[in-house]
Amino acid sequence: MTESDRFHSYVPAEGHGLKHDPFNAIVGPRPIGWISTLSPDGAPNLAPYSFFNAFNYTPPIIGFSSTGWKDTVANIEKTGEFVWNLVSRTLAERMNITSAVVPPDVSEFALGHIRSTPSDIVRPARVADSPVQFECRLTQMVQLKDADGRALETWMTFGEVVKAHIRADLVVNGVYDTVAARPVLRAGGPADYYEIRTDSLFQMRRPQGDELTKLLDGHDVTD
Repeated sequence: MTESDRFHSYVPAEGHGLKHDPFNAIVGPRPIGWISTLSPDGAPNLAPYSFFNAFNYTPPIIGFSSTGWKDTVANIEKTGEFVWNLVSRTLAERMNITSAVVPPDVSEFALGHIRSTPSDIVRPARVADSPVQFECRLTQMVQLKDADGRALETWMTFGEVVKAHIRADLVVNGVYDTVAARPVLRAGGPADYYEIRTDSLFQMRRPQGDELTKLLDGHDVTD
């Protein structure tokens, strides 16, 4: 077997040659950006985005990518506010309902029988049964480009977390219990999701002190 035989290699612009595009499954599992917004005239919106993550500690900044200029992006551009709601396993099916394409005047909160609760700082409501919610203010909205500089119909939205809400029982001895929140993650494939479980946990700490000294011993630190 040659080295090239060990890999399925492809040029994305020419097609992946598989039954389903593997990109989403490779870059995963990923947190779900369950974003609630409010239109300028007060219509609530709630939608999930699978390209979502955190990008800065201080101040905390999160972001999500939207393929197409959707109601969520339009609302944030006009109001400068949104809320991220953590999707727990118990909310997964209702979150999936909010992924349906519906007219702007249809409230996904009502469609999915999802309870809302007012935010403290921003105007969009929070998902009441979500174990964690981040109230956010827009910091940047960027239209993505390809390697040749061509604008894509994809927008990246970043927001600073101005207030965080964590269900009290998820904080144990001052530490947030990730597993106890039962977060649902997008795993690629046509319909694949995962839930974090305790039996998949392992720990590693950044090399430092004597351990780091041993690693560097005899090595050119510029390598």
